[in-house]
Amino acid sequence: MASPNGGDDFESSLLSFEKLDRASPDLWPEQLPGVAEFAASCKNPISDSPPKWMAELESDDIDMLKELGSLTTANLMEKVKGLQNLAYQLGLEESREMTRGKFLNILERPKK
Repeated sequence: MASPNGGDDFESSLLSFEKLDRASPDLWPEQLPGVAEFAASCKNPISDSPPKWMAELESDDIDMLKELGSLTTANLMEKVKGLQNLAYQLGLEESREMTRGKFLNILERPKK
């Protein structure tokens, strides 16, 4: 049978008198480097100034971005196909105009 004083000796043997300074970066290192700086920069995510990439956009550009962002995948693919067809048609028209300019001799440099 265990004596009642034996339990107190066991509990006192488990006590640690080591003092930890929680302010020390060596004892409590940052788990992921750079997270503290990132968190500090994101404390105020809502700011009055727009991001750098939006600084040069006009209201028409922003409206177009909103419109394109609201399209479904199928509608967006259709829009891209339309732009490709338009680019092709412009290329054909440019080729015709260059040929026309060549025949009319309007592209020649003036002779000195």
